[in-house]
Amino acid sequence: MAKVFKKTSGNGGLTLYLGKRDYVDDVQKVDRVDGIVKLDPADFGDRKVFVQLACAFRYGSEDLDVMGLCFRKDIWIKQVEIYPNGEKPALSAMHETLLKKAGDNAHPFSFEIPNNLPCSVSLQPGPDDKGKACGVDFEVKTYLAKEKNNPDEKVEKKDTARLIIRKIQYAPSQVGAGPKAEICKSFMMSDKPVHLEASMAKDLYLHGEAIPINIKIKNESNKTVKKIKITVDQTTDIVLYSADKYTKCVLSQEFAETVEPNGTYDNSLSITPLLNENKEKRGLALDGRLKDEDTNLASTTMLRQGIEKEVLGILVSYKIKINLMVAGGGLLGGLTSSDVTVELPLNLMHPKPQEE
Repeated sequence: MAKVFKKTSGNGGLTLYLGKRDYVDDVQKVDRVDGIVKLDPADFGDRKVFVQLACAFRYGSEDLDVMGLCFRKDIWIKQVEIYPNGEKPALSAMHETLLKKAGDNAHPFSFEIPNNLPCSVSLQPGPDDKGKACGVDFEVKTYLAKEKNNPDEKVEKKDTARLIIRKIQYAPSQVGAGPKAEICKSFMMSDKPVHLEASMAKDLYLHGEAIPINIKIKNESNKTVKKIKITVDQTTDIVLYSADKYTKCVLSQEFAETVEPNGTYDNSLSITPLLNENKEKRGLALDGRLKDEDTNLASTTMLRQGIEKEVLGILVSYKIKINLMVAGGGLLGGLTSSDVTVELPLNLMHPKPQEE
């Protein structure tokens, strides 16, 4: 195994081991979380050792936890006891490797992540924001306590060890036919319309991949199409705690393409929305990050049939707008200028990595 992730509690009695940090949701099921905890029970007294996996929505920095206000809401949580009376799961290859690494007094655990939970998403903090980013995260935590889940029992920070993991979706191996949209728009002071048709070759693109958009224009009007503007908007729908929905532009590009009256145009224009161009935009949805490593624009949320949207926490979607800037002709000129716009949905995802 290339790497082992581990974290030791402040008291030195608990060390949490995981073999990976990314867990794949292929829409049917999610990778199982297999890990172990190595124990040094000298100072445990009458306390037991538990492990929990929690999916939570964080909507404020932890330093703001004042006056009893909690800025973290658990969406789903599962706890198991592993010492002294833990049930041992069936050992996987991952368990075997971690047990060899950890040596004596190591206890295995497993969690199944339900496939109706959200993927890890973080909202990009502003330049002056401190603390952890808002968003959905998954945390594996081992801790010492007398009881499994007693709200009145205070668990000391030094008696816990925790690791953040990510739940991610990859693009399916089969992509479908791309979307298509068209519009026919008439103008004041012109007898005939402008026809615009836009289409894409497939329904899903990978982060960083160029996206060619096929554009056909038939200009039967007496006006001139001066240029074509393409924008990509990201819509983030925070369905968990309010109907908070907002849209941010992640790409805006103009192409100096002219179509004279009674002219036609048939061409493909390429765009690539990237996080690098949007580093300053506060609240932009990104794929969940581990510490300060690089990430990318959030992947499109893939919804299964019959799933409750509320449990998903944050829904992310994209749309492309193709806008013809049409200048008015004749004496009135700019007063009769107008735009012709169509929209196409865009799905952005990661490719599935090669099997190791």
